[in-house]
Amino acid sequence: MKLWTSGPKGSETPVVTVDGKDFDASAVTGEFGPAFFAAGGLDTLQEKAAAGELPEFTAESGARLGAPLGRPQALICIGQNYAAHAAESGSQPPERPIIFFKHPNTIAGPDDTAFIPRGSDKTDWEVELGLVIGRQASYLSSREEAAEAIAGYVIANDLSERTFQIEHSGGQWSKGKVAPGFSPLGPYFVTADEFDPHNANLRSWVNGEPRQDSNTADMIFSVEDIVLDLSQYMQLEPGDIILTGTPEGVALSGRFPYLKAGDVVEIEIEGLGRQRQEFVQA
Repeated sequence: MKLWTSGPKGSETPVVTVDGKDFDASAVTGEFGPAFFAAGGLDTLQEKAAAGELPEFTAESGARLGAPLGRPQALICIGQNYAAHAAESGSQPPERPIIFFKHPNTIAGPDDTAFIPRGSDKTDWEVELGLVIGRQASYLSSREEAAEAIAGYVIANDLSERTFQIEHSGGQWSKGKVAPGFSPLGPYFVTADEFDPHNANLRSWVNGEPRQDSNTADMIFSVEDIVLDLSQYMQLEPGDIILTGTPEGVALSGRFPYLKAGDVVEIEIEGLGRQRQEFVQA
């Protein structure tokens, strides 16, 4: 099952795709956010679609794709979760998951215009696998329990401003991560039963030139490891989004120029779709 949204920003229609057919989910929810997941919305959609209780949906030609997920309580990120990316960042692979937070207003649609922040000269791209928490999770005891807490997956671009992140950080990364629109999501959310997070190709391009090309099998900490670890320190809530890290091939490596106005970034994860952002100066 896939969840996605269509329409102008702020008035998107929630859509569910079941067995290749698209249905308007408005009768069940206004958005696929925390309240939807907490109320068992995925099961409700599955049941209503199977019973023929949802109207079919056809997007208007050229309609905008919105972010597939509503604003979460928390947008949690894992740093340096691929050994080669840690190396290009000048660090040793971490022994425990590194976390930082992004503000929920960084979420944007997959193809929305993206902005170079004011004062930025080091805006960077990061293709990432995002996971979505489906139920409250605290002090989990096994990877199996962690897997059961994951509702599904989404592709994300963890956009970053490296000067803000490193030189202005005060010892913490979030300053370089929280500009509005710095977390494009989608085009769709895929339920956990339809996606293998352990063997999916991740790629990125800038102006059509390849940048990142890796596989989630190269992650240091698996999705289950991440959820299990985080649950020891915080209570994860339905609808929370966790971005699981990026592979090598970003501008921070020194091999590529940072982004500027007019650049186009495309990212893709096998099974989760593709994004495209054109950058303009904020």
